[in-house]
Amino acid sequence: MSTLSKRATVYLDPILYKALKIKSAETSKSMSKLIDEAIRISLAEDAEDLAAFEKRANEPLISFEDVLKELKKDGRI
Repeated sequence: MSTLSKRATVYLDPILYKALKIKSAETSKSMSKLIDEAIRISLAEDAEDLAAFEKRANEPLISFEDVLKELKKDGRI
């Protein structure tokens, strides 16, 4: 972690805390480092999702009812 890191208090489920503590010991990474990595991965996934939504923004909208009608017409349901 950089020297510009900010301190935060987080409250974890006791089982998650125990798992994090064990993983920290087994990987020789601090709990803070593991949490930082997990947050980075989660935010990267969010960014990918947003990019996918943006990419498909101009596609025509199809209602759920229309999808059901199409499935019935094709004999799939």
